[in-house]
Amino acid sequence: MIRAEDTSLAHNYHPLPVVVARAEGAWVRDVEGRRYLDMLAGYSALNFGHRHPALIEAAHRQLDQLTLTSRAFHNDRLAGFAEGVAELTGLSMVLPMNTGAEAVESAIKVARKWAYEVKGVAPDRATIVVAADNFHGRTTTIVGFSTDPVARDGFGPFAPGFRVVPYNDLAAMEAAVDETTAAVLIEPIQGEAGVVIPDDGYLRGVRELARRTGTLFIADEIQSGLGRTGTTLAVEHESVMPDVLLLGKALGGGIVPVSAVVADRAVLGVLRPGEHGSTFGGNPLAAAVGSAVVDLLRTGEFQRRARELGEVLRAGLAALTGKGVVGYRCRGLWAGVDVDPALGTGREVSERLMAEGILVKDTHGSTIRLAPPLTISRAELEGALAALEKVLG
Repeated sequence: MIRAEDTSLAHNYHPLPVVVARAEGAWVRDVEGRRYLDMLAGYSALNFGHRHPALIEAAHRQLDQLTLTSRAFHNDRLAGFAEGVAELTGLSMVLPMNTGAEAVESAIKVARKWAYEVKGVAPDRATIVVAADNFHGRTTTIVGFSTDPVARDGFGPFAPGFRVVPYNDLAAMEAAVDETTAAVLIEPIQGEAGVVIPDDGYLRGVRELARRTGTLFIADEIQSGLGRTGTTLAVEHESVMPDVLLLGKALGGGIVPVSAVVADRAVLGVLRPGEHGSTFGGNPLAAAVGSAVVDLLRTGEFQRRARELGEVLRAGLAALTGKGVVGYRCRGLWAGVDVDPALGTGREVSERLMAEGILVKDTHGSTIRLAPPLTISRAELEGALAALEKVLG
């Protein structure tokens, strides 16, 4: 099967050599019957595990009724979905899209429109301040302000209007903001960069800078949101609320692609009919699954599990520091683990863990990411940590 993929698929991925055929909860099974603990959870798209019963039931029920109308017509599931997301986040208006990159692109359009109509920026002069080492998606606009040469090189020319400053540097961000600035766009925690957590006070500083300068604060919570860090949103760790919130991945429950731009009417109200759209955005199937995701998060169970098991994960990584682990960053059930380069690259460590029945993903250099489903048990998590200790020993 892997050889067949090599022949017929574009080589834009380099997967681990495992062919998954079935999954349930935190576990997957390959075509030869081997079982693996999934410690990646689809980059947080599977926060609730594989095939969560409530999400599967919602999808099945909707499949028997209606799957797509396009936004040319209303459908009976969209209002409930939007109301649920608004209530969950504390904002009032939702723009439904499909993928995370679409949500980011949509937010860029909204921020520019807001800058011209509300802030009074001169036409075609709006700028957006972003952070180095960001990952917001793969479209040409987004990779144009990436600092990762693998993502960026060979895909220009790029759209102007973006200013890149170091992450976790408020002074640099303030210096980049001027009368043309529509928004600052950051990840509360940088996932692709290795689960990089900013200093305490950084997010509060960004919030205050945006307020003081009349600039929108856009928080990309596509990976960090919806329970992953022990709170519904990662920005809650500093008790701040952005002007624009971007959600995705887990919002689709690991079943369908669902994303959303969430803001108040003062921001999203700048869009008028015909100015933006998506054929599949807000489709009834996506809305049904997304509503079921919101229902799961309303209980607080998954946020609590991420907090409590996150302490187990943190303690386990602390115990491995100096024993093959040279550094780690952990918030909730999400960690970037820096392995001693003398022991191998992140890819090599991932392959060794796969041989032990644990699936993870490397990022840059000798760093691996751990982001198990929030449904994982303590025993399963401790088993994964034991496997990591074994392959580093």
